[in-house]
Amino acid sequence: MADELEIRNVLARVAQGSDTGDLTAYGELFTEDARWEMPGVPVKSGRAEIVAAGAARRAEGVTGPGSHSRHLITTVAVAVTGDEAVAESYWQFFTGTATTPTLRSMGAYRDTFRRTAHGWKLAERLITPG
Repeated sequence: MADELEIRNVLARVAQGSDTGDLTAYGELFTEDARWEMPGVPVKSGRAEIVAAGAARRAEGVTGPGSHSRHLITTVAVAVTGDEAVAESYWQFFTGTATTPTLRSMGAYRDTFRRTAHGWKLAERLITPG
């Protein structure tokens, strides 16, 4: 249960970090060789590319502090096998959260986690919209 709880906390911190957190701390939630994949968007390979993509979304005002956006993660199922785990969950992305929130997109995550010397880290995120 402790592993599952830690993984669920990493999921929450990734969403919170994308919305309002420090990008360096956000990046530390991923393995160095992490992969982030979403249809219609170039694949991000490695922690540095994932953090750079987060910085670009912030520069565009899509996410980050002051953007009034929120990622919500729900219906999480975690399966731990040794030093690897898979979490499947649903996500929703809202904008306009300071006034009348608007659901902009939703879908599913299939996340693979790896146990490291510094705890569980997100190693691969496969995003399915819809």
